[in-house]
Amino acid sequence: MIHAADVREWRDRDVVDAQSHKIGVLEAVYVDTTTDEPAMATVRTGLPTRHRLVFVPLADAIAGPDYLRVGYAKALVREAPSIGTDDVLPAEREEAIFKHYGLAYQPGAAGERQLARR
Repeated sequence: MIHAADVREWRDRDVVDAQSHKIGVLEAVYVDTTTDEPAMATVRTGLPTRHRLVFVPLADAIAGPDYLRVGYAKALVREAPSIGTDDVLPAEREEAIFKHYGLAYQPGAAGERQLARR
């Protein structure tokens, strides 16, 4: 299990899929606002002059010495909703990320965001 205290150590690690195919480099971790546990990560992908950040769930992720292995195939992650490297995730786009991976999305009782960047 991945713990929130480890989040600072993950930045700039390679993110790989279950077959060890490199997806990109870990940019940031988003926590579930109801549990404060890591829920999603952004992975920097693309060409050096045209990076973008794609979202990937961390539910089954395994942290290795120099990588973070996620439970989703490289092709699926690369097609996930993305943002620019200097952008922020608009609240209305959160649900699309969850749906892309077949996950249930449930905002807080007051309609607040489910994800917060850490």
